[in-house]
Amino acid sequence: MMGRKERAFGPLPPLTLEDLVPPDHFYRHLERSLDLSFVRDLVRPRYADLGRPSIDPIVFFKLQLVMFFEGLRSERQLMQVVADRLSLRWYLGYDLTEPLPDHSSLSRIRERYGLDIFRGFFEVIVGQCLQAGLVWGKELYFDATKVEANASLDSVAPRFAVEAHLGALFAAADTHENVDEGGDGDGPAQLPVALTAEARAELAEAAASRHDWIDEAGRPDRNVIRGDYQRVADYRASATDPDASLMRYRGGGLDLGYHDHYVVDGGKARIILAALVTPAEVRENLPMLDLLWRVCFRWKLRPRQVTGDTTYGTTENIVTVEDAGIRAYVPLPDFDHRTAFFGREAFTYDANIDVYHCPGGQTLRFRKHKYTERTRVYQAPAAACHACSLKPQCTDSAKGRQVRRSFDEAYLERVRGYHATAEFAKAMRKRQVWVEPLFAEAKAWHGLRRFRLRGLEKVNGEALLIAAGQNLKRLLSRWGWGRRPFPTGAAGVVLPTLPLPLIATP
Repeated sequence: MMGRKERAFGPLPPLTLEDLVPPDHFYRHLERSLDLSFVRDLVRPRYADLGRPSIDPIVFFKLQLVMFFEGLRSERQLMQVVADRLSLRWYLGYDLTEPLPDHSSLSRIRERYGLDIFRGFFEVIVGQCLQAGLVWGKELYFDATKVEANASLDSVAPRFAVEAHLGALFAAADTHENVDEGGDGDGPAQLPVALTAEARAELAEAAASRHDWIDEAGRPDRNVIRGDYQRVADYRASATDPDASLMRYRGGGLDLGYHDHYVVDGGKARIILAALVTPAEVRENLPMLDLLWRVCFRWKLRPRQVTGDTTYGTTENIVTVEDAGIRAYVPLPDFDHRTAFFGREAFTYDANIDVYHCPGGQTLRFRKHKYTERTRVYQAPAAACHACSLKPQCTDSAKGRQVRRSFDEAYLERVRGYHATAEFAKAMRKRQVWVEPLFAEAKAWHGLRRFRLRGLEKVNGEALLIAAGQNLKRLLSRWGWGRRPFPTGAAGVVLPTLPLPLIATP
């Protein structure tokens, strides 16, 4: 006889969530391992002393971790999953009959905290990795990846129109400043060394004239004008996300997006020591020095080498890194192969008399300085070039072949010398398997392929939470269990045998 299942539900047996969540569940391990009590001290300046009690800040950050581990894309979806999952209610500390926070409250809390709180949370996790011995500190690896913005190309309009529209909407708020609401107003800490008044004034002048990428949350200085060159992002912007800029993919195609920068430790755990998001228009090498000094001074590290791809091989980066006693393991851009003429490596420099010798045996003498490019120009006589049989392979100029030499050529030669060493080859191989898989992990499992939030402050906070979660996975692995739950829940977890009717997990 065909059976029929009647939908009849009786009262729950006298059970608590402690009985229903298996003792070896992932979130039990996370609760035992990670003490989030530091969060209350971190966010205390954001709350008043009197008034209605807020949602516990620990609950907010636990929800952010749940969103990371479960691969969820919105607060609304997050709270729906939490409402259906006993293990998540247990992790948050909410009983079956206790109402959960509304998803809109999480958005307001994020606005209240701001970027500084999320950066502080990320750095606490890095500090715990440091205490656990997961940070080596002798090698640092730099890289960046493209991340799509939560905006459509159809929203792109002239920037002045976008700024006028936003200015009318948010006339009372300055969206272009990263204000620390919890600051004590005492200013930066004084250096622990005695400096003369002249030295302090010189440092203050240098600090005032440079662009601080971290303090500006990756926002470029649009007041800087480079001759007649004008960036597309200077006059076109998205009305949906004005901070995102046009981004070209290597295989073709155009989209709005950002660059997510990582500084990764060279130890086996591959701990992310710093993360910063910039608009896609910003070249990857520009924030490198700020990120390097942030890592070195924040974590008291003295790396012996830094490694990046060809993008990071600018003269400014190389000179600064080498002057600090750190080896710059970066490939140098090869501009000589852009034309069919002889490259500069075909010319021999004689330092004793400060001249170049060309393949045809002619001498190129110093002609002039180009201070804007920080180069010295050497030129062969026009008559000698016209009479040379190699001219079709050397130059098409009627004035004679020119060769340029950088003011900092000694640093570049030192870096070229690294290229022939086994240590450099090892660093290049290691970079490919040290940083790029972290980006692949974040994109495949944790939503980094496309930001869900908008604006530099918010996407930086989102990126910092993802990086903190990646570090936490490695920290949990050190503590005994690094397995992440299934994207849709801890499927396959078997409940312990109970002397009651079978109760299945969602």
